Amino acid sequence: MKGWESQFGAQRDWVWRGWQVRYTYLRSPLVSSSSTPLLLLHGFGSALTQWHENLLPLSRSHPVYALDLMGFGGSEKAAANYSVGFWVEQVYEFWRTFIGRPIVLIGHSLGALVALTAAVAHPEMVQELVLLTLPAARQELLTGRMQALAGKLEALVMTSLFTRLVFYFIRRPRVIRAVLRAVYVNQERVTEELVQRFLQPGFDRGAVRALTRLTKARTRSDFARATKDLLAEVQVPILLLWGANDRVIPLTWGRQLPTLNPQLKLVEIPDAGHCPYDECAECVNAEILAWLSDRSSTVAPLTEKR
Repeated sequence: MKGWESQFGAQRDWVWRGWQVRYTYLRSPLVSSSSTPLLLLHGFGSALTQWHENLLPLSRSHPVYALDLMGFGGSEKAAANYSVGFWVEQVYEFWRTFIGRPIVLIGHSLGALVALTAAVAHPEMVQELVLLTLPAARQELLTGRMQALAGKLEALVMTSLFTRLVFYFIRRPRVIRAVLRAVYVNQERVTEELVQRFLQPGFDRGAVRALTRLTKARTRSDFARATKDLLAEVQVPILLLWGANDRVIPLTWGRQLPTLNPQLKLVEIPDAGHCPYDECAECVNAEILAWLSDRSSTVAPLTEKR
């Protein structure tokens, strides 16, 4: 247990709207009380454990929090109306409860979209953004007739029974392993420990129900605001990190984004795919810490809650 605790910090439960939420907190005794806190948000299907190579190194310079979004990881698999806006409310209430001063919000993939949306919806919360790959919203990928046609096909296919059958199929180690190997460029990072981290939440109570709701939610055009619109509105500096060999969200999309906001800096991570935080962890940690150091926050500290 000591290795787990040192790697993932002090994991705790928080009750939000009657639902159980898992989070963790790390802070080195050497970190100044004036250091800006970091809050890390994981990607779709993942959990705070995805940051196993990042939490401890980042906590040597900043107080670090990480959160399991509702429906994922160790948080409750609730019968909720999932959307990016729903997770933004969760993040905002967490911030108000435990932090209460401007933070650096760090997100990967879905977590990046949640972080970006939160920065627009609650500017008092976010001082800087670090985004590791940023997906497009559904309406940016499918427009007009294609979106209408896709909606009809999804309504026919994505029934509760179909989703359950898919769920029981993918809830197998060999299937999870194959998916991860397709996503990761660095195959050495696809360990049995990684497979188990993705596999375990699928056996939680309510997991099938949550997956059904999540799957249907992602087909709605109101699941998230358009990414390009959000980028045009956000007022804080953004560090955008992208795996050069990302096969899930290609870098060609990422290279379009800096023109939308003059405060956005894009850094391409060589030899990495969709999960650069794990595949090239040392490089990602160094990029984040160097960028934050260069910015040298001067925000006066407030009392932190824990």
